[in-house]
Amino acid sequence: MNTRIKNINLKQPLLMVMLFALLGVLNSCYSFTGSSLTDEKTVQINEFPNNASLVNPTLSQQFSTDIQNRFLQRTTLKGTKENPDILIEGEITDYTIGATTISSNTTTNPSGGVVQQAQNKLTITVKVHYENKVHPDSSFDRTYSDEAAFNSSLSQSEIEASQVKIVTERIINKIFNDIVANW
Repeated sequence: MNTRIKNINLKQPLLMVMLFALLGVLNSCYSFTGSSLTDEKTVQINEFPNNASLVNPTLSQQFSTDIQNRFLQRTTLKGTKENPDILIEGEITDYTIGATTISSNTTTNPSGGVVQQAQNKLTITVKVHYENKVHPDSSFDRTYSDEAAFNSSLSQSEIEASQVKIVTERIINKIFNDIVANW
């Protein structure tokens, strides 16, 4: 008779099975999504017209597409045009580029003088109407604004290519979190 067979410790495999069973039960009790959208199935996101005094010609289309993509890609909501559970609409009310500060960065000009670099600031403001037909108490009207500082040497096309994307991404994050996150 082999003595090694008698020395097998059956407690370790049994503990592992019990641990995995416990993890399975805990996982079924708690959802890690954190979404407050539990009963809602459909969403309609209308175009956000640009009603700012300074008009970026591509901002309305780009913002509208980006916010639609965010909700359709990161939630289980399906897009619809008829009787949606959730309606998101609004307008771009402000688009401003202005001087903000003189930065601490310095350069030396050819004559030996020190020149401080100036910075500009892009500010975008969006008014949002959120209507939840399943949970009407969650509906709201809010204004979202964000900004980005950048070197004043950037051209208008460089600002629109890089800084606008940064600011709109931040605003969309705020809107998405206010509607979806349940913290």
